[in-house]
This record gives sequence, C-alpha cells and structure tokens, in this order.
Amino acid sequence: MNLARAVKERALALGFDLAAIAPAGPSPDWERYRVWIERGWAGEMGYLERHLEPKRDPRALLPEARSLILVALNYAQQLDPALLEDPSRGRIAIYALGRDYHKIMRKALIELDRWLAAQTGRSTRGRVFVDSAPVLERSWAARAGLGFIGKNACLIHPELGSWLFLGGLLVPEVLPPDPPPSLLPPDETAPGRSDFVWRFEDGRTGTCGRCTRCLDVCPTDALVAPRQLDARLCISYLTIEQRGPIPIELRPKLGNWVFGCDLCQDVCPWNRRTRPASHPQLQPHPDRIAPPLLDLLALDETAFRHRFAGSPVMRAKWEGFMRNVCVAAGNWGDPAAAELLHRHLWHSPLPVAEHAAWALARLRDGAGIALLEEAVKHVRESERKRFVVQALLECGKSRNY
Repeated sequence: MNLARAVKERALALGFDLAAIAPAGPSPDWERYRVWIERGWAGEMGYLERHLEPKRDPRALLPEARSLILVALNYAQQLDPALLEDPSRGRIAIYALGRDYHKIMRKALIELDRWLAAQTGRSTRGRVFVDSAPVLERSWAARAGLGFIGKNACLIHPELGSWLFLGGLLVPEVLPPDPPPSLLPPDETAPGRSDFVWRFEDGRTGTCGRCTRCLDVCPTDALVAPRQLDARLCISYLTIEQRGPIPIELRPKLGNWVFGCDLCQDVCPWNRRTRPASHPQLQPHPDRIAPPLLDLLALDETAFRHRFAGSPVMRAKWEGFMRNVCVAAGNWGDPAAAELLHRHLWHSPLPVAEHAAWALARLRDGAGIALLEEAVKHVRESERKRFVVQALLECGKSRNY
C-alpha cells in the first residue's frame, strides 16, 4: 500500500478539500515571523510572541514527529452583495457564518490520526494543530504545495483560491513528502513582471502579478506592503482580538463590520471562480448573514450566547461584539439606533458605553446630541461621563461640560 497516498485519500474522505505531506524539521518562514513579532505588528496578541520559539520547529510539540500532514477546508460562500453592503446591517466574516471550524477540523484530524495509527500499529497519538497549537500552518501548507502566499498574506490555491481553513497533524511515521512549489527565476524577456511566480508539481503556476486590489481595498491600510500585515490596523484584529477601545481614528473605517473582515479576499481575482463550501456544518446560519444592526443592539448577554452558540463569533464575547455593533451603528448614522445606543450608554459596561456615546454623536440630524447633553447633566459615574463629554467635543460641541 502507498501509505502517503492512502493518508491523503483518507483526509479527503473525512471532508477536507486538500491534503499534502511535508517532512518534519525547522519551520519554513520562521525568520520572517520573528521579524514580524519584533516589529510589534501582533498588537495585543501576546500569545503569538510566547509561541515564537516553539514555532521554530514543530518537533518541540512532538519530538518523535517525522512528518506533517497538512489539510485545507474550503469555506467559500456565495452571498448577496447588496445585503452585505447595506449599512443598516452588521457584516460578519464568512468563516464565522457556520459552525466553529476548530471543532470540525479537530474532530476529523483526530479520526485521521486514529486511522493512520491503526495502519502502522503505533500506540501513541499524533499532535493535531488548528490555530491553537504553535505551528506556522500557512507556511507549512505552502511548503507542502497547497498554495502560494498572496499579497493579501493568505495562502492561495490555484483552484480553490484563499477561502481556506488550514490545519494538520504531526505524526511519527516517515511519509514521502509532496514537493513544494518552485519559485521561478526572473524572466529577462518579461521585465515588467512585478511579483513572484510559483510553479506547482502539476505544472500550474500561481502569482499575484501586478495586482494590488487587496492592498488598495483595505480601509485601514493594514496591508502595509505585499504579504506584510500590521495586525494592529486590521479590521479582523480590531473586532476580535483587541480587548480595549477601538482607536477613534479607525472607527469610521470599520464600516458595518461587526466581526472580522473579508475585504482583501473579496477582491482577489483568484477567488472569482471558487466553489461554495460543501461541508454541511459550514453552511451559513440564517441569523448570521448580515443581521440588522437594530437586532444586534438589542441583544443582551443571554440572547447573544443563544444566537451565536457554536460560532467563532463567541470569541469576541458579548462586550467586544456589542462594542463593534455600536461602532457599526455610528457609521450607519440612522436616528433609528438612538434609543438602543442610549440604553447602552447608561446601562452597559464602560467599554460598550464609550462606543455607544461615540455612535450617538454620529447619528444624522443631531439625533444623538440631545441624548448626550441630557446624559452629561445626570451621569454620576466619572468614567461614563468622560465618554459623553468626549463624544460631544468630537462632534464640535465646545461648551464647557
């Protein structure tokens, strides 16, 4: 039996869309990752710095590892653009519309490990990694030939594009590795070529060429250069990882995003012909496709947990999610949000109240100004009052409060 081929066939049978094998050893691209961390571009994600040394070599997680089995799961969806772009609705990144992919992939990878152990007779367990373990999944996936790194810093497969969840399995078996894509040398006959070109084993090539759509579309300029992402400016980071207030100067740029962001993938030409995800647990939940902001503003913690149970949205927690929704409501600017924002200003925890005050100041026709001026007279809590005053000053009210 060709064990490597059987492993990949088994991975596909378990629901993955791609599978490949790489030899265990020093991590590809680790030096670039180290520089990225040292620049401070990870922001508040301190766990990434703690994982720096373990990511140097995956054998730190499993000393007996000899192979990495890399897998990818397609999560692309076809959604109505008019619905997503409606400013009265909150936009949630496509990957979070279905069930949490960590659970889906971990379960399948554990099953793959059990199957492989049964074939080889080993009694020990392999090590599964899906984001949570200190492994550079994207770099290893590129090393195994699953795609190339695009200017949007995502792994791009020539057929499936970049809508891919990545994960894998460290195992002690020595499995023949798949060849990585080869980097083509500069072509002297085409001096205008402005980006790398990778050739895969099957003869296909992948490149971003002269395209800069992803860099151009990012409203916060988080993609500071091709393949270089300053996470501190990324909407996904701001709406998920950042626990403190969203910087005031960045709030208008978030538009109606309330969890994550897809802009740099939406515009990628490699994603024009991708097929929708076939995995049943990745199908979008109706309540998560561009839900009305007024509905989201009305959610208390219990309703939030009920609505988003089993979804990656839970990572933001109610407080972080409601902070994001307040920002989206401020960017919408419709006076219809005034009453709910006013309620958050008075009764929600301070991080939410701060963003609710900011949003009230941005409502059209001054609809929130009277509510802020009323609040500044009666709020007794010093921090809550400070948010109100700050919001009034930012909208041009120079009166001494």
